[in-house]
Amino acid sequence: MNTLARRPMGASLLSASPMAAAAPTAPPSSTRFLTVGEGRVAYDDTGGSGPLVLAIPGMGDLRTEYRALRPLLQQAGYRVVTMDVRGHGETSATWSDYSARAVGRDALALIAHLGAGPAVVLGNSFAAGSALWAAHEAPAQVRGVVLLGPIVRDGSPSWFAKAAVAVGFGGPWRVGFWLAYWNSLFPTRKPADHAQARAALAANLREPGRMDALRTMVGLSKADTEALVVGSRHLPALVVMGTRDPDFPDAAAEARWLGEALGTEPLLVEGAGHYPHLEMPEHVAPRLLAFIAGLAPR
Repeated sequence: MNTLARRPMGASLLSASPMAAAAPTAPPSSTRFLTVGEGRVAYDDTGGSGPLVLAIPGMGDLRTEYRALRPLLQQAGYRVVTMDVRGHGETSATWSDYSARAVGRDALALIAHLGAGPAVVLGNSFAAGSALWAAHEAPAQVRGVVLLGPIVRDGSPSWFAKAAVAVGFGGPWRVGFWLAYWNSLFPTRKPADHAQARAALAANLREPGRMDALRTMVGLSKADTEALVVGSRHLPALVVMGTRDPDFPDAAAEARWLGEALGTEPLLVEGAGHYPHLEMPEHVAPRLLAFIAGLAPR
């Protein structure tokens, strides 16, 4: 309870840090693994006795996408765990199910394994749906969710966009195709260590089975997750969206739709793209820390 009482100091942590605009990074930690059904889920853990925050990256990325938020959450007294989703990072490449719901169940398995729940679950992109599924299937284990650049419903891509995806994933250039798209998700500024992160992601996607898993994920419908949103108004949630997120024709409108569905006021980060928490952590972290501090303890 003492750490929760200090939570509003999150903003001062950022303002006092000279690295606030340069995306502070957490020191590396040893990868741990949890066997879940047909594979292993990779994760790292800051440890400690503070309230648990579990962060899930989006498809086509690694758990290191939380490297800017992780140290700030840890400094504020939280135990921070980041995991790689199915098919990505150090998690097994091959699974029979890559859905947001399946990844949400992996998150719940990890919370149970750690014995440190309930947790606040962060989810980026498609993994925002995973956070919602985890809260839906085990509400006692999820105190609240933070949805970052959330993609929780199907869009209406043009025939040209569909063709571009088919061609992009259809040949030996597919890793380069994905990385070009990934680069576009940071429209205003890139983190200081962006080149290193890109190299690590490229190396991972070249491993056997990784791009096949990503292609499967890209093609999955989110209709079940969209239906879930309608019944989640009771769930404590924070929606964070960059105003220049290229995944949406109108990112602000998408954030408002989701915020209204969940009964919460979204945080719109001016100029940020699909990774507002990494591109502009100084704008995201204070609201994030305040949101977590305001959650009722369980």
